[in-house]
Amino acid sequence: MKRNISSLMLRVIAFVLGLVSITVHIDSALAYAEPSLPIVSDQGIFSIEVYPLYHQLIVRAQGQKFKTYIVAVGNPTTPTPVGEYQIVYKGKNWGPSYGPRWLGLNVPWGYYGIHGTNKPHSLGQHLSHGCIRMRNKDVIELFDIIPVGTKVTIYGHVLGDPNHEPRDLAEGDVGGDVQLIQSRLKSAGYFNGNCNGRFRSNTTAAIKNYQRNHNLTPNGVVTTRVYQALGLLE
Repeated sequence: MKRNISSLMLRVIAFVLGLVSITVHIDSALAYAEPSLPIVSDQGIFSIEVYPLYHQLIVRAQGQKFKTYIVAVGNPTTPTPVGEYQIVYKGKNWGPSYGPRWLGLNVPWGYYGIHGTNKPHSLGQHLSHGCIRMRNKDVIELFDIIPVGTKVTIYGHVLGDPNHEPRDLAEGDVGGDVQLIQSRLKSAGYFNGNCNGRFRSNTTAAIKNYQRNHNLTPNGVVTTRVYQALGLLE
């Protein structure tokens, strides 16, 4: 095992000192990130990019593509959170479902991470509950490369599939879409809480107040008409 790790680190060092890999073009029209809190500045040598649409996780070293892995991502009802985050925790052996390694993300509305799996057949599919699943051997390799504090960008549309209307939101919901609504309401002066992606009573109150002032039914539910009024849908 020590020999394997040493070999891996030698490859990392060689890459950082000048080895440039071939970059595969990804259609920018289908792989874009919506701004999502928290926005994280670039730190350190490495960064991670996740493209749920293509089931790919890409490691970059000083901006150059270093490794590409196949992954499983969230299903439509429990999507992988779009946005910019950081690796804030690294753990080992959390149980068979999580494989041998866990790299936790600072998503404010729940526990999400990059981990292994005892369901390798799920790789290349939208079958997780929001986390990013990797082959066990791949996540061990990633764990050894990536330090805490590494920036992780997850690409996609924060409101979900652009070909479908976004979901209605109500008290109890969580996610990047809730966070985006909170951010818009805060900018408009209706919401004073933390934009944490958790739809609680203070968000409900802000929505109702916004609905009253825009001739919408004040039921505290974010519907298509509310998205439109906030400028999130045409």
